[in-house]
Amino acid sequence: MIFPTSPTSPTVPQYEIRARHTDTTVTVYQAYRPGLGLPAARDGRFPAEWKRDRMTWIKPSFLWMMYRCGWGTKEGQETVLAVEIAREGFDWALANAELSHYVRGVHPDRATWQRSLRGAPARVQWDPERDLRLNRLPHRSLQLGLSGEASRRYADEWTVSIRDVTPLARRIHGLVRAGRLDEAGALLPGESPYPRGAVPVPEQEATRP
Repeated sequence: MIFPTSPTSPTVPQYEIRARHTDTTVTVYQAYRPGLGLPAARDGRFPAEWKRDRMTWIKPSFLWMMYRCGWGTKEGQETVLAVEIAREGFDWALANAELSHYVRGVHPDRATWQRSLRGAPARVQWDPERDLRLNRLPHRSLQLGLSGEASRRYADEWTVSIRDVTPLARRIHGLVRAGRLDEAGALLPGESPYPRGAVPVPEQEATRP
């Protein structure tokens, strides 16, 4: 599928993965309660109590994670983790993903989409990207849901390192609250377009803001 361009942002494709990545790894973000997040960061792997049989959502966008967890202030999301995973695992999940919702014109019919979704180990959701004040931007940010095989492999095979970036989140948030946006922006993790084309994209929704 293609990545359509948003009519309100001609230089940024509306559907594009932007992430911190190397030749071998991709960094994604999650937020947990301290009782789970801190041991994961300390040991560099998810503890046994991390539910490998549940759907887990990973986010390549630092600012979307800040929107989701309220800069690490929401209950149960006080510890923000940067999880560096193997690029081959990330690519495998994308290649085996289905869109999280039915889109007429992309799927033949709703029943076909539902069957595909049930059998997919990963699902793709595109939500509005956020700026430093966590306001909506016209282009979208990828959320990747992992279940079954993908969730287990994420925790036990793909994870390369886990870092606690809560102090960074709080520092940036403090600068934003003080109106020092240039300083806050300079501290953001560098994210660039991820060179991956085979990602489910709701092409029929490309013209929506």
